[in-house]
Amino acid sequence: MIAKILRPVALMASLLLAFGLIPAAQASADSGARAEHQRIVDFWTKDKVAQAKPRDFVRDPATGTFSEAALAATATLGEPWPGGGLVQKTTGKVLFAMGRSYYVCSASVIEDGDSTRSIIVTAAHCVFDNQKSKFATNWVFIPDYDSNAVALTTSGSFCAETTYGCWTATALVAHEGFTSQRKFNTQATLHDFAFAVVGLGGNGKTLAQLDKTVGAQEIAFDEVSVGADTFLFGHPAGTPYAGKELIYSQGPLDTDPLNNDRTYRVVSDMTGGSSGGPWYAPFNEGRGSGITMSVNSYGYSGIEAMHGPMFNDKTAALFSAATTATRNTIVS
Repeated sequence: MIAKILRPVALMASLLLAFGLIPAAQASADSGARAEHQRIVDFWTKDKVAQAKPRDFVRDPATGTFSEAALAATATLGEPWPGGGLVQKTTGKVLFAMGRSYYVCSASVIEDGDSTRSIIVTAAHCVFDNQKSKFATNWVFIPDYDSNAVALTTSGSFCAETTYGCWTATALVAHEGFTSQRKFNTQATLHDFAFAVVGLGGNGKTLAQLDKTVGAQEIAFDEVSVGADTFLFGHPAGTPYAGKELIYSQGPLDTDPLNNDRTYRVVSDMTGGSSGGPWYAPFNEGRGSGITMSVNSYGYSGIEAMHGPMFNDKTAALFSAATTATRNTIVS
């Protein structure tokens, strides 16, 4: 489907170029961006999507050490989001590769004030591999996956069968406070936020900017007071969830005493796959809109709570870099 769209687009670009209406360099860049987008879309066959596993980190409260393992729930505290609204469309599933492994996370579209790009916020461990010191590859975002979860046992294009389609990353932006760590540790939790820049995308029927298609949420970089009513969203894939529905948890904001109160905590049982999903405080349930102030980051074995980094001036600097980034970027 997308290839059929790209041919007339490429033809139009050729005509405009021939008449001198667009510079040759711009035409070449646009063509290259479309080709790279299509390459990533084609990469994610249904078989690979089915193989994608959550990339989550669980901390042992006794030893303080982190391990890459699926978050598990002992009680069902999260619920399917019933309200629709903006959050239904702006929250989505993320797929990416690290080496020969395929992973799934969550993410959300945020306001950026630029009509030529869209910016997505997620967890840094959903864009960067500390052990190999490398950015993820084939990074793709699928908004509003809840409304039309794709049957992975049938033939056909994965992206074309989703509600709005897929948007692929042209740049991933992470902070040196995270990327300098050779494993996921306490220092990494403080900087476990990242941004992905995406260009034109869709489901093959049309190519458009992501934020113009689904909207965007506000973001703020100030510390939020303990006790604030906070909403967490994501696409958890571990039991008892299946990764298809948009799940949310709501509760008073707290801090993590086992992390010297330097990260947030909210009671939640969201499991693997929810990493990178947005936190909102305040949040308007009727409109499904709020101010993004953290993302799902890590959990503890035996503790029903989700934890997230405190957005701050470093997050703001990262976001500023994302507004102009054209390639993977580490901000110091």
